[in-house]
Amino acid sequence: MPTKRTNTAVWSDKYHRWQINVQMDGKRRSFYSSTPGRTGQREANAKADAWLESGITATGERVEAAFRQFQQEQKELCSTTEYNHVHSIGKNWIVPHLGQKRIANLCDGDVQKVLDKAAALGRSKKTIQDIRGMIGKFLKWARRNKKTAYFPDDVHIPASARLKGKNVLQPKDLQTLFAVDTTIYKGKRVKEEYIHAYRFQVLTGLRPGELRGLRWEDVDGVRVFVRRSVNVFGEETRGKNENAVRSFVLTDLALNELEAQAREYPSRTGLVFDLPSPTAYRERWQKYCESNAMTKTTPYELRHTFVSVAKTLPAGEVKGLVGHSQSMDTFGIYGHALQGEDAVTAGKINALFETLAAPAEETDGKKDLPNTTPSRPEP
Repeated sequence: MPTKRTNTAVWSDKYHRWQINVQMDGKRRSFYSSTPGRTGQREANAKADAWLESGITATGERVEAAFRQFQQEQKELCSTTEYNHVHSIGKNWIVPHLGQKRIANLCDGDVQKVLDKAAALGRSKKTIQDIRGMIGKFLKWARRNKKTAYFPDDVHIPASARLKGKNVLQPKDLQTLFAVDTTIYKGKRVKEEYIHAYRFQVLTGLRPGELRGLRWEDVDGVRVFVRRSVNVFGEETRGKNENAVRSFVLTDLALNELEAQAREYPSRTGLVFDLPSPTAYRERWQKYCESNAMTKTTPYELRHTFVSVAKTLPAGEVKGLVGHSQSMDTFGIYGHALQGEDAVTAGKINALFETLAAPAEETDGKKDLPNTTPSRPEP
């Protein structure tokens, strides 16, 4: 029978948290909650109860062996891109630093040491967040499989970790992008085949994979439905997260680029932009930048450029456009109800780009965008 708790969590003024110590089969564990008030006490008690009721006692299984099982399961369930992410973090962070520890004995201190090590080696805040997220995902799997009852509730991103900035196109670059449709190829200036893709991406904030997966059937008048993404392995997915599936109203400038694409490069496959491999597309874009003396950026940084331009608008108007909204309904059960608002937002975005992309003599040179995007990671 599961062991029953006979004590309750107490508040520690020194550490500003609730703590409860419990014991099962000779093994002692402590559980915490930093939430003030009786809510925090109940949280700590609930964690202790979950461990006691799980019936999990100390085992000799090592983290490395458990992670290999977790990794194999992920390989069968997720896309190649997602699996490679699991494999990379496991190989570089989880197995080297936690692999020889017994999974039943893991504690917050063990996990915190991994995050601190990553920060000490200069890894970005986003990378450390990814490491913490993967450890959490692995431990959730381990709890489900009765290998541990441990839940990392008192670990944090080291204060020394910083978000690394991204380059964005500046107004002079946008002026060039919308005025010049040629690039230099083998010493000659020729028409740039993907010019409308570049312009459309910076005007909409689409991720490169979303741009690659966009089909003409996804365009309904002035509204675009983002239904899929194509990763670097050519696999079609539903996108980066649950908010990636979305719809939005096109700006006039973006609609013009779609019409030009349809007119100049008729589709044979149903794709709006029949792009080469991600590597080749990136090289073509950077060659275009070099040929026209523009800031060197990546295709993904065209998305960052969009966010930098649109950041003067209320966050609620922008998040839905780029797939960050927590309340965005798939394909707009709210789409019809919010269509008027979407159109207003599209007009605001259009006005911003028209101002920034205007010929140089129409600007005063004082509208430079910041060199980095807002310090907020992707969800």
